[in-house]
Amino acid sequence: QVQLVESGGGLVQPGGSLRLSCAASGIIFRGSVMGWYRQAPGKQRELVAHNTDLGTTNYADFVKGRFTISRDNAKNTVYLQMNSLKPEDTAIYYCMSAGYWGQGTQVTVSS
Repeated sequence: QVQLVESGGGLVQPGGSLRLSCAASGIIFRGSVMGWYRQAPGKQRELVAHNTDLGTTNYADFVKGRFTISRDNAKNTVYLQMNSLKPEDTAIYYCMSAGYWGQGTQVTVSS
């Protein structure tokens, strides 16, 4: 049974930072493509970043220079370090791999 469990969301002020985690089980983590997506109220889900475990990462233009995706294969966990957060980053953030989705973690950026 595949499980992707996100954590680390919360309320943060503009300019602040958060680190999201996604713990995976039931998949062959090493070598898998792991992605972070987000969905804001009233908007479609969109790609934030993904990592291929071959040293290749891709970021949406709106997070380049602010967010960093990384992974720890020993822990079957992928991370999303989010810096310089903006109110428009407010969304539910989801982890995805091989067509499976986590339940999401809420990120709210507000003063």
